[in-house]
Amino acid sequence: MIRGLLPLCLLLAGCRAVPADEPADDVLFEEHFDDARLVDRGWYDGERFEIVGDRPVAGAGCLEYRWNAGGTVPANSQGARHLHRPTPVVYLRYYLRLSPGWRWSGQPYHPHLTHFMTTANSKWHGPAASHLTLYIEPVGGKLRLGGQDIQNQDAPHGLTQGPLRGGYNGQLFDSAAVLFSDAGWHCVEAEFRLNSVDPAAGTWARDGVVRGWFDGRLVIEQTNVVWRSVDFPAMQFNQFLLLPYFGPGLLPQPQTLWIDELLVSTTRRGPLQQDVGRTPPAGGG
Repeated sequence: MIRGLLPLCLLLAGCRAVPADEPADDVLFEEHFDDARLVDRGWYDGERFEIVGDRPVAGAGCLEYRWNAGGTVPANSQGARHLHRPTPVVYLRYYLRLSPGWRWSGQPYHPHLTHFMTTANSKWHGPAASHLTLYIEPVGGKLRLGGQDIQNQDAPHGLTQGPLRGGYNGQLFDSAAVLFSDAGWHCVEAEFRLNSVDPAAGTWARDGVVRGWFDGRLVIEQTNVVWRSVDFPAMQFNQFLLLPYFGPGLLPQPQTLWIDELLVSTTRRGPLQQDVGRTPPAGGG
């Protein structure tokens, strides 16, 4: 079970699946969720996963997360982490499907879902209060990308993700429109690029990047972001977290989500070469 639960996607023409024999030096890791042996493929801090064969995007299955009424974490599958080689830029792609009648938290936050952490923290550090935790999640039907760095409140140059409010902070970037409004599969993509720092001069630039795509369409883009200060000049992304979570009292009803065809890389691969946003037949769960 993951420690420290958090409190708190340009259309690219010709995007395609990468052939098996094509060089993939940019791929940090990928997961097709065709079976439950995730631990054998480098996942850790979680060991129970339910793979279902009900309309996966590709392959034999997809990962199911099902919440019971009043739950915070899913009842059938656990969250987990996956390390990858350190890099100053990461791209994420996965497919997400929400159950029919999905309802949101009623608040401007939650559910949490996917995250990145950095070399500034250990492989076991909780994501709730870190030197940098990134968020990729659907909130109120919009795509949200963001970051927090609560642990930096006592660092020499302080916080980079905004002031603490109620014990938490966050720099958030939401899509302008509601995107998750049906029970079909949708392709979620995100790019994060660390801003540059000059340790000798003790300065850092506002040149970090965050971009998000939904079904191949650019819906979030900022190129003047500060992700780190000179306190962490060697910081790089090195850890991905899959962490579905509703805060206590925020789950409005029993509901389920599915994830498939996850890819973490250093270049954008784009959606798979197939239809996305497919709505299952009525009554599909």
